[in-house]
Amino acid sequence: MRRSPLKTLGLYALVVVIVVFSVFPFYYAILSSFRFGSELFTVTYWPSSFNPANYVSVFAEQPFARNILNSVVVASVVVALSLFLGVTAAYALARVSFRGRGLLLFTILSVSMFPQVAVLSGMFELIRLLGIYNSLPGLMLSNLILTLPFTVWVLTTFMRDLPKELEEAAVVDGASSLVIVRHVFLPLMWPALVTTGLLAFIAAWNEFLFALTFTLSNDMRTVPVAIALITGASQHELPWGNIMAASVIVTVPLVVLVLIFQRKIVSGLTAGAVKG
Repeated sequence: MRRSPLKTLGLYALVVVIVVFSVFPFYYAILSSFRFGSELFTVTYWPSSFNPANYVSVFAEQPFARNILNSVVVASVVVALSLFLGVTAAYALARVSFRGRGLLLFTILSVSMFPQVAVLSGMFELIRLLGIYNSLPGLMLSNLILTLPFTVWVLTTFMRDLPKELEEAAVVDGASSLVIVRHVFLPLMWPALVTTGLLAFIAAWNEFLFALTFTLSNDMRTVPVAIALITGASQHELPWGNIMAASVIVTVPLVVLVLIFQRKIVSGLTAGAVKG
């Protein structure tokens, strides 16, 4: 059935509106990152100059390169731990029958529903007790609360839909549970792993409250806190150009990752939606 020209035009118009609504804030942030002084408060939608002074100032006036490195290390380790623990937990919850499995899975998901502030004091006491306050391991541990429940839930749902015949054939051949997970399930789970890994990376990269609470020195802070603490010459003067430049710098890696893995993300999100 052919779509009428009017409906086609309306569909394209809707797509254009959604794209503009989604992309425009980032586009305007890029424009603002090249402006100075009163230009920042002048509404213009086209670039007038490309002076990179704001980008140079971000790295010259504070340890922003170190902050970026901290975010990369924390987010990467959190993703690795989340996927490792998520895959092993998903195998137990999806393929092993035991009493209370559904309740345990529901409890894991419920942890992600708690607001961060609700667990802030308890997490602070735990990090202080372990002696990892104002350190990257402290941020890694706290970020796992945000990423691990979601990772376990998604991977469990995905692994539950994999054919049982594959596992039964591996058991007949004498494969252990570790071999089954590594050589049978992992090759089939790449879309789900990429999707959950990228979402976990974004969550850890953008996390603010734990990073603000559990760090004290500039050298240990991640980029969201570093951007929030950018100050100008006076207390009431904020260098908006520097803030926009820093925001663009930390957003570009996420955009690049999404563009690189977009097909895996789509297949991972739609996996299990259609059975047959």
